[in-house]
Amino acid sequence: MIYKADNNVRGKLVSMFENIDSTIVLSYLQGHMGNAWVDNLENPTVAQITVGIFVFYAGDPNTEEAEELLYNLPEFTLAIVDSVEWKNRIETVHEGSIEKFQRFRFNKNPDDLDRVHIQEHLSALPEEYQIKRVDKNIANASSFHELSEDFISQFDSIDDFIDRGIGYAILYKGQVVSAATSFSIYDDGIEIEVASHPNHRRKGLATIVAAALMLDCLERGKYPSWDGANSESVELAKKLGYTFMESYDTYFIDNLKIKN
Repeated sequence: MIYKADNNVRGKLVSMFENIDSTIVLSYLQGHMGNAWVDNLENPTVAQITVGIFVFYAGDPNTEEAEELLYNLPEFTLAIVDSVEWKNRIETVHEGSIEKFQRFRFNKNPDDLDRVHIQEHLSALPEEYQIKRVDKNIANASSFHELSEDFISQFDSIDDFIDRGIGYAILYKGQVVSAATSFSIYDDGIEIEVASHPNHRRKGLATIVAAALMLDCLERGKYPSWDGANSESVELAKKLGYTFMESYDTYFIDNLKIKN
């Protein structure tokens, strides 16, 4: 049997997840967002942290509760673990319903990020575009949400995002065509989410809007963490000054397929 963790349990999970290098994990462990489930509220030996579609596992993968946790998923899941044993368990339990692929991790070192270099990207904004900090009007715009469901989805509401999150958007004729926001937040920074409309790509908009967000974070003493989902994201991160560290295994799990 598994149990939803409360605030008292959260602190007991810190050491269990210490080998997973993710600010999204920190966003839960530090009490900002997300949920966790465990096998035992007093002395957990296996645990799951979920923030949006990201699901992280740690502890003993060879228990009945571990398998129960592996079925405790959102509709679509990106599962990340820190051991071969967990990878084998995922591949066994979800055989036929998973896709294994690589995500890309960068060093989380503020000294890698040159503010002068980042600032230079802002001057490349084409004349017909505007860049604005995300406010309630932009956060309510359908064109903003159509770019990415994840711009503010981890926050309780738009007001909560405005209060605790941060974002920048590029507008064209009043429509949001590119944006960068805090997918998640943790004590020392944010995890960046970036997306651009297909009709407005290859104009450097993602670079510009990400640069605006990065500068805002750095000026406030917050780190703009970047985790790449594909090769394009990796190249954009490098362009902005991030230092590549490593690739790592990620599992896409289609829970709808499992249920059917």
